[in-house]
Amino acid sequence: MGKKIKVGVISDTHSLLRPQALAALQGVDHIIHAGDIGSLEILEALRLIAPVTAVRGNTDHGAWARHLPETATLELGPAWFYVLHDLADLNLDPHAAGFAVVISGHTHQPKTELRGGVLFFNPGSAGPRRFHYPIALGHISVQGKSVSGKILVLDN
Repeated sequence: MGKKIKVGVISDTHSLLRPQALAALQGVDHIIHAGDIGSLEILEALRLIAPVTAVRGNTDHGAWARHLPETATLELGPAWFYVLHDLADLNLDPHAAGFAVVISGHTHQPKTELRGGVLFFNPGSAGPRRFHYPIALGHISVQGKSVSGKILVLDN
């Protein structure tokens, strides 16, 4: 079955990294930030926990954000991940391209959905509250060919 890989997924921090978010990410093997990070300090704090893959969101501007890609791909165990900020910008068929997981942010609405054998995962927003949406992030577990996602609500 192979070693279980635990991935922390966070998005839309907008320069606010809550202590509850840091606590929820402890023990993960990798962190993915799906954009609207807000500042380099957020990524630096996350890197103290685990390696980080991050993409630029629509509010990430300035010299610190210039090096961030708009999309990222990474392989964790046997699973390939595709990361982008806004799912509306997805311009490929993830199943045909061999991805097991598509991670996005932007909407601040946590959502996990299996479509065509691909896990579509939005951890919601771990930053400032927007409308009535919960403060949330997520965990994705990869074990062998099995991939599953779980939303962690930090504050209703």
